[in-house]
Amino acid sequence: MKKTMLVIALVAFGAPAYAQLGGLSGTLKKIQEQKQKIDDLTFSDAEERQIGEDVSAKIRERFGVVQDVAVHKYVALVGTTLAKASERPNLAWTFVVLDTEGVNAFASPGGIVHITRGALGLIRNEAELAGALAHEIGHVTRKHTINAIRKNKAVQLGTSETLSGRAPVLDAVANKAYEIVLENSFDRADELDADKVSVELTQKVGYAPASLGDFLVRLDDRNKEQAERNGLFASHPETKERIDKIKQLASASKNAALVEARYKSTIKYEPTPITFIATVPDGSAGLTGSTKKDDKDAKKAEPKKGFGLDALKKTVAPEKESTQVSASGGARGLGGDRAAKGGGNPTLVKTSVSDAELATFRKGIA
Repeated sequence: MKKTMLVIALVAFGAPAYAQLGGLSGTLKKIQEQKQKIDDLTFSDAEERQIGEDVSAKIRERFGVVQDVAVHKYVALVGTTLAKASERPNLAWTFVVLDTEGVNAFASPGGIVHITRGALGLIRNEAELAGALAHEIGHVTRKHTINAIRKNKAVQLGTSETLSGRAPVLDAVANKAYEIVLENSFDRADELDADKVSVELTQKVGYAPASLGDFLVRLDDRNKEQAERNGLFASHPETKERIDKIKQLASASKNAALVEARYKSTIKYEPTPITFIATVPDGSAGLTGSTKKDDKDAKKAEPKKGFGLDALKKTVAPEKESTQVSASGGARGLGGDRAAKGGGNPTLVKTSVSDAELATFRKGIA
């Protein structure tokens, strides 16, 4: 309110008398338009990407990045093949392999998709990888993260933030988006929608579209003794329902390409039993340390209760705060994948995929 009055005062004393009314009206109109845009949480593609890069920086700081160009190139080829066939082919799609044994995947707004080496170890063929990546692509193309914030009115801003420009808005939305993405807290409708996108995209480019369901069956069996919410695709108890719907959606397709040999020629990771996944103990120095089994920080510890993600304030969370976020997983009933320890290097591995490479790669989907 004080800033609003200050703007009015400056307009009143800084303009000629005949122009005061028009100037004030124009200023107030701009304020109203800006606030309406904030209240509606509408963003340009560039702003959405900015939010996504903020979220991705937090995720990479949390889990680290596999520093293997060949692995990133392969995942980027699969992901970009799918993304180019999606509703938003012109986004600057980026695919990141996270350095953790936990089985998980995260989609940041604006086209940044992350998948863990733990997930790559559990996946058996290229079609399953395509199904997992296409699911995350669906979250991006349908703007599920931004829509979840809008639907739940999760970001509240006052007049002071409105008058100070877009930066506080984007920071607030990025913090909430990180929470939603890290928690895999999309609602049932959004998860089913992303599954539908996965089936449609994999079928469109030639993969066996039921492969996501095959991966989910294996993941569900792996997680059967775990907490209800444990990482990738385990946000909700309706996993079996989702598997049935995926297979139903894919039933009319004649595509059967699994591309197992090409997958195994590049991806050499082996699945880690969930009980052997190193987790981040409460109070450790940081999240991005060694992933060796003999690291004392890799020992499992019972996390303390009482920490919430809403306490995150900074654009890129400090290691200690991020550690507390992860360590609170046990208190929220989350399993080993969610509390999995990450690697030590958050640096992006830069790869590029040309149209010619994509064309050659797509011919191999058979």
